[in-house]
Amino acid sequence: MTEANAKSEMLEYNRQIIEEFRTNGGKVGGRFEGAPLLLLTTIGAKTGTSRTNPVTYMPDGERLIIIASNAGSDDSPAWYYNLLAHPQVTVEVGTETFEATAIVLQGEERNQIYARNAERAPMFAQYQANTTRLIPAVALERSKTV
Repeated sequence: MTEANAKSEMLEYNRQIIEEFRTNGGKVGGRFEGAPLLLLTTIGAKTGTSRTNPVTYMPDGERLIIIASNAGSDDSPAWYYNLLAHPQVTVEVGTETFEATAIVLQGEERNQIYARNAERAPMFAQYQANTTRLIPAVALERSKTV
């Protein structure tokens, strides 16, 4: 499969999840059934185009934590580079939509949050083991209701 075909398939897969999420008040089936899932809308770092991706999350007080694992790939997912360039994002959780600021966690805070997330979802420990990059953890801090 070519890189273009793989990207096209991923975009279609995400489109279906997004549609199901929005149709069913934030609930989806398949591989994400029962998982805490949000829709993250970022502005493209290179294109300036709005992009929405389904992402699992972990609550952390008032913040939501997302992990830029890309399933343990050696590269972070595109949405991560987008939020580095444009940290103001839109988040959909259930039927609620709000604006947030994305803050990349550093040092011990990142390590503690990542470890807690890996306890909750052991696949994240495996993702980190699969790559030499330090997988980023990102806090989404609510700005205002949209």
